[in-house]
Amino acid sequence: MPPVNDEPFTVCVGPSPVVAVTPASIAILGPARFSVDEPFAGGMEMHTATLAEGLATRGHDVTVYAAAGTGRFRIEPMLPIAVDPDVNARRDIARCWEVTGSERRSYLDALRRLAVAGHDVVHVNAVHHLAFAQSHSIPDIVSGTLHTTPVGRLAAAVVKAHTRPRPIRLASVSASNARSWASLVDEVHVIPNGVDLRAWRRGPGGTGAVWTGRLVEEKAPHLAIDAARLAGMPLRLLGPVHDPVYFDEMIRPRLGGTVEYHGHGTVAELAAAVGAAAVAVVTPTWDEPFGLVVAEALACGTPVAGFAMGALVELLDASTGRLAPCGDVTGLATAMLGAAELDRDGCRARAREIFSVERMIDGYESWFAEMLSVRS
Repeated sequence: MPPVNDEPFTVCVGPSPVVAVTPASIAILGPARFSVDEPFAGGMEMHTATLAEGLATRGHDVTVYAAAGTGRFRIEPMLPIAVDPDVNARRDIARCWEVTGSERRSYLDALRRLAVAGHDVVHVNAVHHLAFAQSHSIPDIVSGTLHTTPVGRLAAAVVKAHTRPRPIRLASVSASNARSWASLVDEVHVIPNGVDLRAWRRGPGGTGAVWTGRLVEEKAPHLAIDAARLAGMPLRLLGPVHDPVYFDEMIRPRLGGTVEYHGHGTVAELAAAVGAAAVAVVTPTWDEPFGLVVAEALACGTPVAGFAMGALVELLDASTGRLAPCGDVTGLATAMLGAAELDRDGCRARAREIFSVERMIDGYESWFAEMLSVRS
């Protein structure tokens, strides 16, 4: 079993820089497919809402361009889109960001409005290639977060936007994901994702395991089920079914007995389930750019067992998780049993030190302030 990273996540460990921040007009170009309201369709929607709420709480005038949403921020609804009916595209990581005609029109309309809105900063918090490719049409400072590894049209669009005379500023959700872009762009600022520790509270633990997230093939919940049965641990799965064919073929036949699917859930419902588990199982079969479910689990005091893919190696240390090689079900079962013995207070402490939403907002606020000071 490969070791987890024993070194601290140096990008975000230590005191946050003290920066004089003047309230600014900040626009966030977010996801067009799903609302940034609970129950969140995925980590992108949660991240967008959390970032907008945090910035608004600190006195910034925040406008979110997204499908829908509510909060202390202002919503500019994007044009409604038709979800791509090709479920096979959902299975292909290289194609999962491809767009329907209506989604393309939705982003072009939002970009047209942003070009004349007069914000101080426009931040792209989406994985649609047009959001990056057309960022030059916005006269304001433009930044963007890289939420995924370089894939298809998105990679080409990011490179184009970053090499213009007035380049887009780029951040990544993890050092691991930043390294995946290193051969394409010359500068990426790393701001790890954060979770609200007031919502994700330390739970009592239990005897079973939990898996949360979007039920799709590249997150491989079916392997979590197989490992749980091998380890003799009950398993609860929670999350939206984004690929019905995958669910019917790979998940539904595995349910029953000590393995249960509890549907989609609100943050409160997810936090309760994660906090009541002995171990959280995280099973990406691709280079996971971050893994918000890892931060959520640690915030609940629940240690993590997973595959050593992408950012998981840097998010966890030896006191908070155990990792197995990707696809190794036997190794994952061993990791689950080992992780369940780890100290829950230590998990909560790591979340508080590294993955708090306050630290994430500090990072973005300081970054935006630096951009604005350079322009001034």
